[in-house]
Amino acid sequence: MYVHGFASSGSSGTVMTLRRYMTGWRVVAPDLPVDPFEALQLLRDMVEREQPDIVVGTSMGGMYTQQLWGVPRIVVNPSFEMSRSLLFGKMGRNKYTSKRQDGATEFRIDKGVVERFKLMEKEQFNGITDDEKAFVVGLFGDKDPVVHFQPLMAQLYGEERCRWFQGEHRLNDTVVKKVLIPLIDELVGIKDEGEKWY
Repeated sequence: MYVHGFASSGSSGTVMTLRRYMTGWRVVAPDLPVDPFEALQLLRDMVEREQPDIVVGTSMGGMYTQQLWGVPRIVVNPSFEMSRSLLFGKMGRNKYTSKRQDGATEFRIDKGVVERFKLMEKEQFNGITDDEKAFVVGLFGDKDPVVHFQPLMAQLYGEERCRWFQGEHRLNDTVVKKVLIPLIDELVGIKDEGEKWY
């Protein structure tokens, strides 16, 4: 299961790349609502219904994915302070960068949405336990100019739960193929063998 970032959709380039290279896998990727609590509830319902082997979320999607307790997950360049990001250049009308199932081409960010993100941010780490730490890996671009939450991830989950790749904030085809998919295979393989995640 893939969770997209801000202004994107379940038909993003990353989803297409995953589907192209992950033969034999079914990649599910929903379009997220703008409201963060609605988005998180949609994802939790989807995890319960789909029972995915693993969840991958990027940027804003990484923030949501981190909160999907009880399922193996990879958070890529997670944006844990969306409210702050939204205040700088994203208020008002925004265009989606990829096609959505509902046909929407744009959406609005207002103070109400920002406040909803602030509420979520206050409680987004409340479910972290030692068991949960074993389910999560953070993947960080070494040249990411957008968000820099690897130190926080290392503090919350442990430095050993963080990995780096050569790249920026958005994933390109090379990083998906050479870094992300091998990591998915590694983590799902460990899970399937009944071993503890390290």
